Amino acid sequence: MILSAEETLRRLQGGDLVIQPYSQTSQQPASYDLRAAEDTVLRKGACTLVHSIERVELPADIAATLRCRSSFARRGVLLGGGFVDPGFRGELTLCLVNAGEEDIFLEREDRVVQMILQTVMNGVRLYEGRYQDSRGTVQTR
Repeated sequence: MILSAEETLRRLQGGDLVIQPYSQTSQQPASYDLRAAEDTVLRKGACTLVHSIERVELPADIAATLRCRSSFARRGVLLGGGFVDPGFRGELTLCLVNAGEEDIFLEREDRVVQMILQTVMNGVRLYEGRYQDSRGTVQTR
């Protein structure tokens, strides 16, 4: 089940879900828009790694699917990757591919990717991978 805005806020206030810094403007009815942490240029034909402003901490019963926001997708931006396991902690590195015909300037705090939170039934196993506690843009490890 996808978490509504109201359920997301309830979980944030309860402390078991963390999105910091949280922005009311980024909260959508059934998703949360992650913001770019810095100005960058998405070169046409290239993959650019950009990290989110937000630090995310998911409990054992929540996972997240990431999708490029339609306003960027309409300009040719595609998102590589796109799943966050329960137990992940850190800033998210977003793999943005510009398949459009021109370079795209991405400004700090642009809402670029939707994070859709969903429940995981009987979730007990937590993410313990090499990207745990990521800060900034993280290259492949």
